[in-house]
Amino acid sequence: MGKLTKPPANILELPLGERAEMALKAAVEKVIEAHIRDGRPISIWRDGKVVEVSAHELRDTPAKPQ
Repeated sequence: MGKLTKPPANILELPLGERAEMALKAAVEKVIEAHIRDGRPISIWRDGKVVEVSAHELRDTPAKPQ
């Protein structure tokens, strides 16, 4: 917990869509950090339904390749 991803120095040169995706990912990182800090579960969509998982479990789960 603690270190969030830092944007690249040339961020303003990147396409708008790429910058938007980076901003969304940064926002999700912050939400997960806040939930871990507060000990609150996070609701996610999994296998066609909404489930609650602990923030620690979600943080430790590797991201799916795109």
